[in-house]
Amino acid sequence: MKIRGAVLERVGAQTPFSQSRPLRICELDLADPRANELLVRVEAAGVCHSDLSVLTGSRPRPLPMLLGHEAAGSVQRVGSRVDDIAPGTRVVMTFLPRCRDCAACDTAGRVPCPAGSAANADGVMLDGGRRLTHDGSTVHHHLGVSAFATHIVVDRRSVVPVGDDVPAEVAAVLGCAVLTGGGAVLNVRAPVPGNTIAVVGLGGVGMAALLVALAQRDCRVIGIDTLADKLDSARALGADDVFTPAQAIDNGVEADIVVEAAGHPRALETAIACTAVGGTTVTVGLPDPQAQITLSPLRLTSRAHSLVGSYLGSADPARDIPRYERLWREGRLPVERLISSRIALDDINTAMDRLAGGNEIRQIITFGDDT
Repeated sequence: MKIRGAVLERVGAQTPFSQSRPLRICELDLADPRANELLVRVEAAGVCHSDLSVLTGSRPRPLPMLLGHEAAGSVQRVGSRVDDIAPGTRVVMTFLPRCRDCAACDTAGRVPCPAGSAANADGVMLDGGRRLTHDGSTVHHHLGVSAFATHIVVDRRSVVPVGDDVPAEVAAVLGCAVLTGGGAVLNVRAPVPGNTIAVVGLGGVGMAALLVALAQRDCRVIGIDTLADKLDSARALGADDVFTPAQAIDNGVEADIVVEAAGHPRALETAIACTAVGGTTVTVGLPDPQAQITLSPLRLTSRAHSLVGSYLGSADPARDIPRYERLWREGRLPVERLISSRIALDDINTAMDRLAGGNEIRQIITFGDDT
């Protein structure tokens, strides 16, 4: 079938992207879903820093590639082996499919699935191959999703169904920002009443971590960022305190759980410095591959300090998305407050400029007449 999508054909484009236009909106051909796959009409897609990292070249991927990975949509057709999801179901896309047959998939989300990771790196579906072409040439998939498009084909293991009452834009944010940020709060070291939780880096993932921290009972929540408007937003969401990194260090801020969500080495150093004795630093940010930090090994030992890397928030999407869906229904997780702008697919290059400038928490592409 014919679809419209945003294809990245080159990296290293000059800014502003609104002028250099590295993402080209074009018509593509989408193959039918195979036995374990679904055809989904995209209803909402979030613009995430992981998409920007591919565009800038800091996360190398095969090109050309149809970007986008945080999305929700309506199932249109299912493959012959899919018997637990019917057409019309709203589903959330997740960006690390799990084969569910390996040792890593038995770790409750702690270890990424090697098969899913390899497929993502190669720009293919979990079962191999690609379903996208443009003018007869193959187009690669982004993280098994490629959500910056009107329709997509995804593996059954890349989706989680949600209720029809969950708005598409809320459902989309559950699949990446909340899954990653929330998981960093809940899945590595579960908070208990009386804990202090700090979040360093208040972009989409960081703000989602902040919201999930605020949903916990009797915990103090602190937001840390370099940008004043992000601190204002964190305060408006309910943070007990907000600080710039320098202020946090100068004021001796310490927390039992510190989530680093900026993907920058200085942010991780700040997170480590703000971790209390016996506390845990959880890093979910994805920095440039060449980035390095300065770390005192003595601090880890003498303060009984744990430093943990957490990919996708150490999440098992089939377990965790229903948990966040339930918190949203209870009014304890107002995910819609993370949405800072709604845009059209044609505005994607400008959206990348705004994301790079730190001007947004979560921009959502909506697909009105396109679908």
